[in-house]
Amino acid sequence: MVNADHSPVMLQQVVEAMAIRADGRYVDGTYGRGGHAAAILEQLGPDGRLWLLDRDPEAVADARQRRGDDPRCRVIHGSFARLDELLPEGLGVDGILLDLGVSSPQLDTPARGFSFTRDGPLDMRMDPDSGPSAAEWLAEVDEREIARVLRDYGEEPLARRIARAIVQHRAEAPLGTTAELAELVAAVVPQRQQVRGRHPATRTFQALRIHINGELDALRAGLQAALARLRPAGRLVVISFHSLEDRMVKRFMRDHSRVDPELSQLPVVPASAQPLLKLVGKARRASAAETEANPRARSAVLRVAERLDS
Repeated sequence: MVNADHSPVMLQQVVEAMAIRADGRYVDGTYGRGGHAAAILEQLGPDGRLWLLDRDPEAVADARQRRGDDPRCRVIHGSFARLDELLPEGLGVDGILLDLGVSSPQLDTPARGFSFTRDGPLDMRMDPDSGPSAAEWLAEVDEREIARVLRDYGEEPLARRIARAIVQHRAEAPLGTTAELAELVAAVVPQRQQVRGRHPATRTFQALRIHINGELDALRAGLQAALARLRPAGRLVVISFHSLEDRMVKRFMRDHSRVDPELSQLPVVPASAQPLLKLVGKARRASAAETEANPRARSAVLRVAERLDS
């Protein structure tokens, strides 16, 4: 049974960053269980609109149950990577929120296969009807590719050793559950290299989840789509939980908030090279009180940018 009463990360900071207008048009690209969406709706008047997107069909079902009767809401099953095609043609919006990574209900449901602390099928798909599961992928791909994914997406220093152990294990029996994978990784990582308070399989599970769901490619596409849809003064608000995601968001906002360096020395900078975004403050983190109450907020980084009238 999923506990829907989870805490949305950095809720007050998100509401402030969105600079919500009562009659504005907004997008929550990662609905989850609607904590941020509920706070946005509290700020909207009857003429405001909120589009709720999620690639997880369970999240979409929750959105339709909770918000389906609200005339201000539009619920869409789909990834924010396809934001441009999922929104009505020509629609400009005043704010877009992306709360990246896995949601609390996904982690808390063993059958989804995201957590190494709750045994379940080794799935990890945010949309269970899309693409191979983690178990299916690990059963087919070669050792070198497994190591690459663990290294590139999990920054796992023992990627080759873990990949070798996975391939050796599947020669006898395929990995089918989260507990099997977690135990295998824990056995491979020497005690002296284990970090107190962190399970040895943390990086492996993170890397596989990012790869199985194409999360970095989705983020890259979603950021571009958001830029295309924002109205002047519209806000792009992104919460990331992983250094790879945060670096991508930081670079995207930085690059679009300055003149193209190759053209900046020209006497007249062409319009196509002018910045499209303005950074709004510095990166923000959850307070000590929030991280104590909600450990998931510990690694959260909030970045905000505003669309310029270019």
